[in-house]
Amino acid sequence: MNLYVSNLGFGTQDNDLQKLFAEYGNVTSAKVILDKFTGKSRGFGFVEMPDKESAENAIKEIDGKTVDGRQVRVSEARPKEDNRNSRGGGFNKRW
Repeated sequence: MNLYVSNLGFGTQDNDLQKLFAEYGNVTSAKVILDKFTGKSRGFGFVEMPDKESAENAIKEIDGKTVDGRQVRVSEARPKEDNRNSRGGGFNKRW
């Protein structure tokens, strides 16, 4: 089960996220999303747990918990939307 974790402290790293969720079961991967220009955390990440029951327990236990002075939010991640057919921000206008 893939989990979305938001409102992370900006100092939180992948291994911190992994340790937080490992208390509730096996963690396949834990990734804090970084800004591609600054390399700093964007304040959210994803955790993958293979056991659905463990993942649901982690959601229940961690969602709303204060971690590094911030109240983190945890939910099941939604699939990324396919925006390939989008024309975007108006840059494709024909004059």
